[in-house]
Amino acid sequence: MTASAYPRSPLVPSFPLPDPGKERHVVAVPAPGRGPQHWAGAPSATLDADGTYVLAYRVRAGGEDHNAVARSTDGERFTTVAVLPRGRFGAAMVERPALVRLPSGRWRLYVSCATPGTRHWWIGVVEAASPEGLAGADVRPVLTGDARTGVKDPVIRYDGTGWRAWICCHPLETPGAEDRMSTAYATSRDGLSWRWHGTVLTGRPGSWDARGARLTSVLPDGRACYDGRASAAENWRERTGLATPGATGAGGAPLLAPVDGPPVADVRYLDVLPLPDGAHRVFYEARLPDDSHELRTELVT
Repeated sequence: MTASAYPRSPLVPSFPLPDPGKERHVVAVPAPGRGPQHWAGAPSATLDADGTYVLAYRVRAGGEDHNAVARSTDGERFTTVAVLPRGRFGAAMVERPALVRLPSGRWRLYVSCATPGTRHWWIGVVEAASPEGLAGADVRPVLTGDARTGVKDPVIRYDGTGWRAWICCHPLETPGAEDRMSTAYATSRDGLSWRWHGTVLTGRPGSWDARGARLTSVLPDGRACYDGRASAAENWRERTGLATPGATGAGGAPLLAPVDGPPVADVRYLDVLPLPDGAHRVFYEARLPDDSHELRTELVT
């Protein structure tokens, strides 16, 4: 996908966004093949204690799925250090991971897993002393959904006192409509046992995000970006919108209000990593003309 140069929202002028007009992106992970269902993307990035980048992402190649973890000194050229195939989780597919470095220096990877033979998704976690060790760590289910809801694509933050998660939820009660999506919010003391607080972000009837809204990154001040689609036909062709903090919902959930106007970028799974110098590095999944997807990165100053 050559990302379209959508106008930047005047309500959120400083949100770090890709800027395809300047052609400043770098391909961090190329598409694993040509054509549909050959995807590299769904990124989650963080910094190690030494300032190097650690990136987790999903690769789908003709029906074979895995999550990968990679390192980089410059945020652009990555070396794979761990591969976690779908079979490690007993999953039909795996989707977007969430990578978290703990205060102790240990690492967790939360992985989205599809239950075989169903449209259900659940989230498991692996933990290790290093990113390299995640490949061999034991899997623990932590967010399992239920018969009515599949859960996947988490965004997880630890702020020094507690854990917060924004989780994409897919209602399963209507066969053929499981692609619908909204974002729920949960909190935890340890990042393993979670308390749900309900839905905080949804699409808007009649809008470009009518079919659903999946939060993909949230900044420390509460501003967020999300994937949206207008119809089931746009599945896998989501675009990026912005949301701002809204009212507080039941149980203290921080509701999010989509910013009016069109999408701000024709990319999906936009992940925003704040850097110590005040800049941001963004990672995202971009569609190519043959419908394969590559993982790109840009430095936004």
